[in-house]
Amino acid sequence: MARMKFLCDADRCIECNACVTACKNEHDVPWGINRRRVVTINDGKPGERSVSMACMHCTDAPCAAVCPVDCFYTTADAVVLHSKDLCIGCGYCFYACPFGAPQYPRVGNFGSRGKMDKCTFCAGGPEQDSTEVEYAKYGANRLAEGKLPLCAEMCSTKSLLAGDGEIIAAIYKERVIQRGYGSGAWGWQTAYRETITV
Repeated sequence: MARMKFLCDADRCIECNACVTACKNEHDVPWGINRRRVVTINDGKPGERSVSMACMHCTDAPCAAVCPVDCFYTTADAVVLHSKDLCIGCGYCFYACPFGAPQYPRVGNFGSRGKMDKCTFCAGGPEQDSTEVEYAKYGANRLAEGKLPLCAEMCSTKSLLAGDGEIIAAIYKERVIQRGYGSGAWGWQTAYRETITV
């Protein structure tokens, strides 16, 4: 079975926010919730990069590890989903997630929270596929229809890739080779701009 993954190529992202808009429109995401957002690093400076961020559907998801009611589960395609019926809105997953994926709608004055919401990789939720109940809670279930997440399909520069992790990795590896980065594209030298002597 395929392991579904996202990858955003920072060299291609132009911060157009088409991915954000596509997600909000496809799933009727409530105001104040952003399942996907574009983060810009070094904004307006040399080396500026933009990255489309959402739930990365981690193999060993920290959000699931800290949830006191075990509302998270992983599908056969390795998509991390949650049950809004089980969620108690405690916020532990928000603090555990390194990507800031869990979002909470404000349901009243004084900062009270509702049920957690996050990217579903357009895979719906635990309800029966493509039902009104599933759509109302989680949005469209595009994976059940044999489609990929709309955010990636709407990306005009094909910066945001979604699908089988092995295919995504092969596409990105080919891009890195074409750019001439070679083996220096990953690792310590890239992250810290230093060389290591061993």
